Amino acid sequence: MAVTDAAIDKIKQMIVSGQLAPGDRLPKEADLADRLGLSRNSLREAVRALALINVLDVRQGDGTYVTSLEPRLLLDAVSFVADFHRDDTVLHFFEVRRILEPAATELAALRMNGDDIAALRAILADLPPRPTVEELVANDVRFHQRIAAGSGNPVLASLLDNLAGPITRARIWRGLTEERALEKTVEQHQAICDAIAGRRPEVARSWATVHVAGVEDWLRRTLT
Repeated sequence: MAVTDAAIDKIKQMIVSGQLAPGDRLPKEADLADRLGLSRNSLREAVRALALINVLDVRQGDGTYVTSLEPRLLLDAVSFVADFHRDDTVLHFFEVRRILEPAATELAALRMNGDDIAALRAILADLPPRPTVEELVANDVRFHQRIAAGSGNPVLASLLDNLAGPITRARIWRGLTEERALEKTVEQHQAICDAIAGRRPEVARSWATVHVAGVEDWLRRTLT
């Protein structure tokens, strides 16, 4: 194991074991390096790496702190990396979304309350009668974010939220080039919403699978 990797692992173990809790300030650099048996250079590299993935927060003139470690914060790094992928690699993100989105939709049909469902219907109602592609995609993102939040699983919701960035451009591209893409999206959103409101988790899951797989299939055909 590389020296920096070993240093990262030691700091991680301090967090996992509870020696450092969310919001805690790390000991002074010299003290921590001595405590962990590390050189100060190795410790600095480890801190820099953990700061990049939002595990640590380096505050100039104040010290280094453990972040809140909330899923959304930690998964921001996934979105950051994803933004640099090529269009053909976006297919991998759609494959992951096809696995996660139906599961979230199924959970939402079991867990969303009346107010949640009313908010979901309000999102659909916000869409203009003749939306632009950009308006439809923005509405689509809000719709799926509400469902993910309604799943009651913050980790699942964060994963789906971070998948939204890399695939938004593909959604817009489809809306501009595929015949009836706008109509299909509106129809499928309504079917998903009705299934959730009707407390039919298996139907909700099936419609979500059709919805996501349709975009993935179009992109796969377009790229090949």
